[in-house]
Order: sequence, then C-alpha cells, then structure tokens
Amino acid sequence: MTSVRAHRRRTAVAIATVLVIVAVFVVRLVDVQVVRADTLDRQAAERRGDVSVIEGTRGSILAEDGTVLARTVLRYNFIATPKYADKGTRTENGKAVKVTLQQAADAIAAITGQKASDITGPIEDALKQNKNSEYALVVKNVDASTYQKISALGISWLDAKSHQVRVYPDGAVAGNILGFLNGEGTAQAGLEKEYDKCLASSNGEQTYQVGADGVTIPGSTKVQKAAKNGGDVVTTIDPDLQWFSQDEIEKTVKELGAQFGMVSVVSVKDAKIKVAAQYPSADPNNLDATGTQYWKAMMFQDMYEPGSIFKPVTAAALLDTGMVTPTTQLVVPDTLSPQEGVFVSDSESHPVQNLTLTGVLTESSNVGMSELGTKMSDKERYDFMRKFGFGSTTGANFPGESAGLLSKPSQWDAQTRYATTFGQGLSTTQAQMMSAYQAIANGGVRVPLSLIAGCRQADGTMTDVPSSTGTRVVSKQTSQEILGMLENVLKGGPISTLPNLEIPGYLVAAKTGTAQEPDGNGGYKQSYYVSVMGVAPVDDPQYIVSVNIGFPTTITSSLAAGPLFKTMMSQVLKTFRVQPSTAPPADYPDTY
Repeated sequence: MTSVRAHRRRTAVAIATVLVIVAVFVVRLVDVQVVRADTLDRQAAERRGDVSVIEGTRGSILAEDGTVLARTVLRYNFIATPKYADKGTRTENGKAVKVTLQQAADAIAAITGQKASDITGPIEDALKQNKNSEYALVVKNVDASTYQKISALGISWLDAKSHQVRVYPDGAVAGNILGFLNGEGTAQAGLEKEYDKCLASSNGEQTYQVGADGVTIPGSTKVQKAAKNGGDVVTTIDPDLQWFSQDEIEKTVKELGAQFGMVSVVSVKDAKIKVAAQYPSADPNNLDATGTQYWKAMMFQDMYEPGSIFKPVTAAALLDTGMVTPTTQLVVPDTLSPQEGVFVSDSESHPVQNLTLTGVLTESSNVGMSELGTKMSDKERYDFMRKFGFGSTTGANFPGESAGLLSKPSQWDAQTRYATTFGQGLSTTQAQMMSAYQAIANGGVRVPLSLIAGCRQADGTMTDVPSSTGTRVVSKQTSQEILGMLENVLKGGPISTLPNLEIPGYLVAAKTGTAQEPDGNGGYKQSYYVSVMGVAPVDDPQYIVSVNIGFPTTITSSLAAGPLFKTMMSQVLKTFRVQPSTAPPADYPDTY
C-alpha cells in the first residue's frame, strides 16, 4: 500500500514538473513570438540584413479641372561597373551572349540618342584611375520607357538606380505661380513653397535579410514604417485660358516693343484667380531660359503706380459718403495749380470742359478727379483706400507678395495729397488692383483673392480651404453707380485716344490707365506703364480682366493695352459661357 502511494506521488511530481516546464516554454514562446516579436525581428534584421528607404511621393499641383501642372515622376540613371565592361554579356533571344564595350555602347546610344563615346568615355576614364573601378555614370535621368528599353538589352555590367524628379508637364503655363524646387528637392518659390506642408511626403523604411552570397533572401523583406505620399494642391487656375492668355500677352509685348506684360482674370463672386499670366514667363523645367528677374510672379510681387485705373476707387469713396452723384457737375480746365508747389495736368491739352463725375472718369481727367477727391479729408480718403486693400496683401497667401506702398496722410506733401486721387503717389500690385475692382463689382463686398481651392489629402478630404468671408467696403448702390459710369469708357470719349472696344451683346465697365515710370529722384521718365481693367457683364458682374503692359515703345498710350483687353474679355465670356446682358445701359451723361 505504501508502495502504491509512493508511486502515485512520484507520478504526480513528474507530471507537475513537466507541466511547469511546458508552461515555461509556452510563456517563453509567447514572449518571443508575440510580446517581443517586432523588437526581435528588428534586431535580427539589424544583425543579418539591411535597411532601405521607401520613398514617399511629393503631391501634385493641379489646375481647377484636374489638369496636372506639377508632379513627381521617377527617372533613372544607369551605372556601369567598369572592371567588367570588357568581358560583359547581353541578352539576345533569351540567351546571354558576349558583347564588347563598343557594341554595348552603340546599342545604348541608339536608344538614348547619345554618342557611343558618351558611354565609353566615363568607363575608360574610371579605369585609368582604377583598373578595379566599380562605378561610372553613363546615362542620366531617363524616363520609364527608355529605362525599359535599356534594361531589355540585358548588359551584364550595367545597373539602374531610380530617383524622384519634379516635372511641370505644361512648361511655362502658370510657371511663375507654381514656383520650383532646388536640386536638393527643397521648395524655393510659388505654390511649391507656400503649400510645402501639404505637398511634402515622408519616407518609410523596410528591412531585408541577405544570405552569405549577398543576395536578398526571398520573403525576408518587411516594412517597418510605411511611406506617406504628399497631398495635392488644387488651384483655381483654368489651364486652357491660362495658356491662351500667356500666348496673347507674349504676342502683344513683342508687337509693342514692351519690356513685359501681365494678364489676370478673377471671378467676381468668389474672388478666385482664373488666370495669372505674364511675359516673360518662367518654365520651371528650364529656369535658365529666362532672366532671374522674371522668375517671380509679377502679379503679386511687382509694384507700380497704378495711374488712372485707380480713379474709380476715389470716385467710389466720394459716392459712398454722399458728396457726389454720377451726374455731379464740374468745370474742368486742363491744368490745376491750387497752391504753391502743386501742379496737376491732364494727359492732353484741351479747352475748359463742363464734365459730370461720369465724364471725369470717361475722359480720365486728373484735374477733375483732384478737384473732387480733395473735398474729402485726407484721413477719410486714406481709410477708404485701406478698406479697398491698399497697403496690405490680398489674402491669396502667395509667398513674397508685396503689400505695395501707401504712406499715411501725415506723410503726404501737398503734391501727394492731390496725386493720390488719380493713382500717383502710391504703389500697388496688379493683385491689389484686382482685389479693389472685385469689391466694386461684387456689390461693394471685398472677398480675399484665392489661388487655391485647397489641399486634397489621400482620403479625398480638403484642407487649407481659403476663407470666403467678405468685408463690405462701399454700398451696393455705390457699386452699381461706379459700374454704370465705367460703361462709357470703352466707347471712347472726345479727348480719348481709345477706340470703341465694346463687346457686342455685353455691358462692360472698364477703366484705362497710363502711368509714367518714376526716375528714382522724385521725377518721371518718358516711358509709360499702361493698363486696362474691366468687369462684365455690368448687369450681373461675373469676371474681372486686367491687362498691364510695361513700357511699350511703339504705342505709349492706353491704346496699347485696349485691343488685348477686348480679346481677353471676349475669350473669358466665351470660355465660361456667360449669358449676354439683358438690362439697358446706365447711360449717365458725360457732359452738361
């Protein structure tokens, strides 16, 4: 009996011991395969394998309709191992056959368009320096199609390495707005820079194990950290209209012997920029083809004295305060010298004219606008200019945008006090002028200009959506009266050199400007900056077009910009299928 109990105890102890051992092994197995699996895998990979980077892809910049304006693509370099080049093989009909360096070079050059010496030269130079050389770059930056053709040759001593490259499929189309990256892939200008956080990608990491022969062990690759691609910046640019505008401004600048030119288009209701064209323009694919002074976006970064296109701003301030009406009467000589040290003149000599406020705008009279504008206090007029956006950026969030130059009234001398009524004595950008006209056209409400619709993330959500909140600058009645008065401008007036530029079927409000180039010493050169800005249709304002020509030589008046304005506005109305006007013209009188 005692023997039986002892046997049972021994059996129980043995079983318990086995269970403890099994439990230890189970715990250890769970620890190794579950709890510390990732850590041990990583340690094993570090001991027996390599780590490689998984590159994320920078996001694209898109036009309003989805057209790709900037994207990242793979390009390939082919590297030779020079020490094997004289005893290499290539693939023919699925078999490896011997090939000389010259034969291989001829085959590669036939695909790339290089000379055979472009292939053999780097290899021979490398061997002269080191007979056991393992590196010579022989083909650079080829696309996927060329990569496949070269790879298909099966040249044993040739290997390919991929890298990412930023490309701009439409070249200079919107190039100055898009910006560019430097050689290290860092954003330098334009939307590339402003929205770098949206576009930027982040790299991932993977590990793989290699055998004693240096070959990757199949199935050993593990992603440790996934790469993240950048988001896409969706712009408000209409790509076809942008292309058309750039083509037209280039032709006009060349025909007029001008230094440069700009065309911009903004939609009235939402202040979206549809076109931001200039000439000369920069192609981000080949910046060296354009002078560095034209790499910038002139619409946002070039300041100029606006001249007479500023007069509607002064007129709007006068109307909004109730000091004048469109038919207010004024006796206007061709010169004015109201006090010592002040002299104002119209662009052309003329007899004394009996003009209404409408006539002052139509005939673009500096004298008439000075007489009326200075009836307001300097501070009151300055405050209106600030509300119209002068002296500050437009809200478009373009990097390097200029705020222009608008000094406070306390800094105005007597001449500046008068000059600022008709667009001299201050500096603006084309974007600021577009913003001011947007307010006038939009019932007196200024909405910040926008160049992007937002940043589209990988899941389709949109971030960085610009604000569309508007600020009232003048009343709706003032807006309507200014547009009604500006209908007369394109008809051409008694002293105007502008021909009839009306667009059949549409009521168009516009203003011309001719400003002299400052000489830097308080005077002006005999060269002119000419412009036309306008809105259509007046009875339901939809689009604003601005044409600016820098210092033309064949024609120096507003006539230089007028024909292109008509071409552009006509194309805009056609592109966006804007319905013709149905209301009668305001028909305010110019004279009395």
